[in-house]
Amino acid sequence: MDVFAFRQRLIADYERFSRSFSRIRADDIAQFLDAAYHAEQFWPAPLVQLNSHFVPGGTIEDLVDARLLHEECRKIFRTDKTPQDLGKAMRLHKHQEDAIRVAHQGESYVLTTGTGSGKSLAYFIPIVNDVLRRRSQGDPCTGISAIVIYPMNALCNSQLEELQKFLTYGYGAGKEPVTYARYTGQESQDERQKIAENPPDILLTNYVMLELIMTRQDFPDPQVVAHAQGLRFLVLDELHTYRGRQGADVAMLVRRVREGCVANFA
Repeated sequence: MDVFAFRQRLIADYERFSRSFSRIRADDIAQFLDAAYHAEQFWPAPLVQLNSHFVPGGTIEDLVDARLLHEECRKIFRTDKTPQDLGKAMRLHKHQEDAIRVAHQGESYVLTTGTGSGKSLAYFIPIVNDVLRRRSQGDPCTGISAIVIYPMNALCNSQLEELQKFLTYGYGAGKEPVTYARYTGQESQDERQKIAENPPDILLTNYVMLELIMTRQDFPDPQVVAHAQGLRFLVLDELHTYRGRQGADVAMLVRRVREGCVANFA
């Protein structure tokens, strides 16, 4: 497809549509409108962008061999995974590897990078690795280890599918090496009760729902908070969206989680 020719056809169709509502009889007005359309004042110029090329880092295998990641990460984090195929070995971007190394040192970090650069893996890999390591060292990890906060449910739902790809494919439903669940208000009462009775390792939510979880006293919210007493990771995805009063609300929410869950943030 010639995208520029397609653009011209699209603009021509739009121009015919927009000019079909009226018939201009005055020559001076018709000339003025013709000039405006000819100057393309009613639509933007074409935008041409190149995909960013991110600096490559090591592979998951490299980090496992260097003892930065648990052995099971070889099987979990692979590209092109499907329910029938484990896919291929994964090479990380340098900023993803840097984030994993910072998390390995027990430090907090802020990752700022472009769209489509795999930001979610920069926090999911450290979280999964932490749970796997502690379990291999005899810690049962029975509570919620990580809470990931999204500004909107659409992002939360998308990341739920990503976790399914990494943690369910190759293992089977109910056999995940690290468990996960969504708690955003879209869930049924049975699903919320299941979270209260069998807390996941990773809880995906949004900032409004997390505020309600921390403040409501109705079942099952207090039970969910109780399961997060050993919280080790608190992630704010798309941090730049929290500005002004909303930013202040989220800042207070982080303090509330810190106090309510006695978190030891990684």
